Amino acid sequence: MAMPGADPPANPERPDSFLPMRLSDRARREWLGNPRVELLAGLVVALALIPEAIAFSIIAGVDPRVGLYASFSIAVLTAIIGGRPGMISAATAATAVLMVTLVRDHGLQYLLAATVLAGLIQIAAGFLRLSFVMRFVSRSVMTGFVNALAILIFMAQIPELTGVQPLTYLLVAAGLALIYGVPLLTRTVPAPLVAIVLLTGVVWLFGLDVRTVSDMGALPDTLPVFLIPDIPLTLETLLIILPYSLAVAAVGLLESLMTANIVDELTDTGSDRNRECIGQGVANTATGFIGGMAGCAMIGQSIINVKSGGRARLSSFSAGVLLLAMILLAGDFVAAIPMPALVAVMIMVSIGTFSWSSVRNLRTHPMSSSLVMLTTVALVVVTHNLAIGVAAGVLLSGVFFASTIAQIFRVRSEASEDGRSRRYIVEGQLFYASVEDFNAAFDFREALDAVTIDVSRAHIWDISSVAAIDMVVLKFRREGTKVDLVGMNEASETIVDRLALHDKPGALDKLTAH
Repeated sequence: MAMPGADPPANPERPDSFLPMRLSDRARREWLGNPRVELLAGLVVALALIPEAIAFSIIAGVDPRVGLYASFSIAVLTAIIGGRPGMISAATAATAVLMVTLVRDHGLQYLLAATVLAGLIQIAAGFLRLSFVMRFVSRSVMTGFVNALAILIFMAQIPELTGVQPLTYLLVAAGLALIYGVPLLTRTVPAPLVAIVLLTGVVWLFGLDVRTVSDMGALPDTLPVFLIPDIPLTLETLLIILPYSLAVAAVGLLESLMTANIVDELTDTGSDRNRECIGQGVANTATGFIGGMAGCAMIGQSIINVKSGGRARLSSFSAGVLLLAMILLAGDFVAAIPMPALVAVMIMVSIGTFSWSSVRNLRTHPMSSSLVMLTTVALVVVTHNLAIGVAAGVLLSGVFFASTIAQIFRVRSEASEDGRSRRYIVEGQLFYASVEDFNAAFDFREALDAVTIDVSRAHIWDISSVAAIDMVVLKFRREGTKVDLVGMNEASETIVDRLALHDKPGALDKLTAH
């Protein structure tokens, strides 16, 4: 018997009696995973993030600390708030290239303000649940996106491989040999980390003359501090930064949500897209207030993390923390990391990111799917703009889909025994792409007393199809033929009742006037 005021005992018959325990287990898996593996994966990612953050700062035309502070802040905050455990977010080239003109024309403070505004736009997108747009990104576009990023990742390493001494190529080859060879011996320690540590030791021990991280730019030696962008709070300022903020918000969310899809597939787990939008927004807003530039999810670093064993939020969180710790506490060691070691890691990422099966599938997949994939790849690689390539791929997918659906459409007819009436039976989807076939199916020169248009096996979708029905009905009526439209489903009847003109006075005049 329970004492008065005591908590009731857990009831094994009720599943919800163990809910706190289940939530605790879920939180532990989501956050900690295998802590040792997660921390090592975070360390590998942090080492790879440093030169990239510096490089992206240079692209945007700002001091390296802007990219480094951004990578720390975004990685930590998205790990806490974001909707995809194990995904790495930081300063990226995709957002950096959008800021070049703003920095050149107006300076760093406007970049920080644009970053804050971009974050607020992303937060609003999350609360408005706008992540549903990912439903319209086809598999072919996703494949093109992945292949284009793989190519861009490899192209980004070319400057480190041109105009250098043969020793650089030897070190890159040694790094790749370690990255692919170590897993054959042991998977206890991530192979990229082994390659970085061993090559750094070899370069230091023998005093080899190769480019190092220090050659990319000076590392910060102080913690980031809170600051408010020093800009005039006027409508003119808003109009200056708004176009850049909208572009950064859109590209950032698009790349983040597509990267989340890829991590979902690699780990056989799901993600919360709307939460990810909010997480990206909070991270960018906060980053703008500590002197950092906007960022988003990074497919390359996310794949490094997953391949190194990172699955939980701890790996993403530790990547950001270790990044800042290394540049502040172990700056000399980080500065001494040879660039060939990091180039080897990124080449591994490029090879692992590219969908090699998509090349083989060019011979077997439908030509339309292959064309969508190749168009997406070409436009992303040529423009270095993810949004342009993906938008073109989605548009092309829509065109091909509409064309395919339009082909699954036909109109057949049956004449009455006395030949004085005819029944037209419409089958398939009636919309703008099938309107031409619909109009061509009717013979208006045939002398008939009555015509029945049976759409019980069809669906009427848009204003183009309603206008086509109007025109057919009115043409028959102009010849003195009685017309009945029958068999509409509820949705078709709704759009026809709202938009159709054929039963209204002066309908033919109104229709031909437009």
